[in-house]
Amino acid sequence: MVTFTASPAAASPPRVDADTIPARQHETPYADALRSLAAHDWQRLHVPAHQANAETGPGAARIVGSEAMALDFPMLFSGVDQESWRLVTPGRATPLERAQDLAAEAWGAARTWFITNGASGGNHIATMVARGLGDELVVQRSVHSSVIDGITHAGLTPHFVHGSVDAGLGCSHGVTASQVEDALRTHPESAAVYIVSPSYFGAVADVAAISEVAHRHGVPLIVDEAWGSHFGMHPALPVNAARLGADLVVSSTHKGAGSLTQSAMLQLGHGPEARGLEALVDRVVRSYQSTSCSALLLASLDEARSRLATRPDAIASALDSAQEIRARVRADRRYRDATPDILARADAVANDPFKVAIDTRGAGITGSEAHHLLLRDHRVYCELSTPSALLLLVGATSPVDVERFWGALQALPEASTEPERPLALPASCERVMGLGEAFFSPVETVPYTEAVGRISADSLAAYPPGVPNVLPGEILSAETVSFLRATAAAPSGYVRGASDPALEAFRVVA
Repeated sequence: MVTFTASPAAASPPRVDADTIPARQHETPYADALRSLAAHDWQRLHVPAHQANAETGPGAARIVGSEAMALDFPMLFSGVDQESWRLVTPGRATPLERAQDLAAEAWGAARTWFITNGASGGNHIATMVARGLGDELVVQRSVHSSVIDGITHAGLTPHFVHGSVDAGLGCSHGVTASQVEDALRTHPESAAVYIVSPSYFGAVADVAAISEVAHRHGVPLIVDEAWGSHFGMHPALPVNAARLGADLVVSSTHKGAGSLTQSAMLQLGHGPEARGLEALVDRVVRSYQSTSCSALLLASLDEARSRLATRPDAIASALDSAQEIRARVRADRRYRDATPDILARADAVANDPFKVAIDTRGAGITGSEAHHLLLRDHRVYCELSTPSALLLLVGATSPVDVERFWGALQALPEASTEPERPLALPASCERVMGLGEAFFSPVETVPYTEAVGRISADSLAAYPPGVPNVLPGEILSAETVSFLRATAAAPSGYVRGASDPALEAFRVVA
């Protein structure tokens, strides 16, 4: 049996600040164990079937390279994440357990689980955990579609709290503590509160106040912090939800923190509500997590955590590049920095400095067209666009080439007249049937001209950001059908959940 050098995991301190970085945060126990494993001369007679043979394998090496193939070991390999580790190191945690403990320490959580089916999988886990507490919950309406999927599959009854909408920029933000208070008073049987912070455009909700409200009503707070995986890792960044009283946090680590796509974390908070969830969360994670977890994804989580926790200089450099773009936008005659719009919202107590929202109204080009031309003509790939805005995402430890982006932005054409901007976000549709009842009902597919007034069988979300514009059980409005069709027709448009990508047809309850 192969053994590896190990160091014991340690208890979590409060916040990891630039001047108080624990030496152990430099460690990457799982990634190191994987590299040590790959260094041996194996004859691999196991899955995955490429068996790390870059020459005669099925061609995966041309995509990921031979080094990645050598690291692609199966789950439960002795000495990395299997119980047999304890046979050679009695009483010692496995490298995977130690990596998760270090992540919990870095984000100030009581416990962390690595997951390899993305924050979407994390939301499915979290909604099933909520179902273990009861069959009703208070939930922000502008959650990711994976939360709606989870609620539907778990058989939960949602009581929606509607976040603010910036119709001009075309984006949704968050909810306030008073809204959550009102919802819990109106629906006292609710077993949990589920919110999103930050929003796609970077609006940060008052998680501490919302947590206090939820706990006063005796229920846990679940936060989808998918877009804030870097929060709490530098003094210039907003504090993360686990440190603000959230009981269960879904973190999409690949989005802001830089791990590989589809890698994410679940973080358990502190306090009685969180402690009461731990055993249930662990059981649900085990039932949802793949039995063939990617070692590459797990190792990338370990490496991303260490870099975030130990490289405040890299975070500062990335922040400087984001701020330089903002400064140039503020000084520009065509474009406008939309950060003040975001911070003016009653539900926003801060914003994510790594999300740069550029208002294109008055620039002689729509945000959607700017997105398309930057991609086609300049190979500059922005995160998102709406008819009125362009949204950039700067990696938390990955500074941007400001000159390249700025040159491309300035090269965009300017129309002689203000271009037409399509309809803003539609209002929520009327709900007449339960989510699960509609989802599992017999369905039929009808032309879009006949879909208005019918009950949707699908959760349909303009993507990104993936916030459902209509839910199963809601009546399709003319406004929503037009908005979704316009989204699908846009150069970078996509509607998640649609049976027909062009939305010439809709699936409705028969």
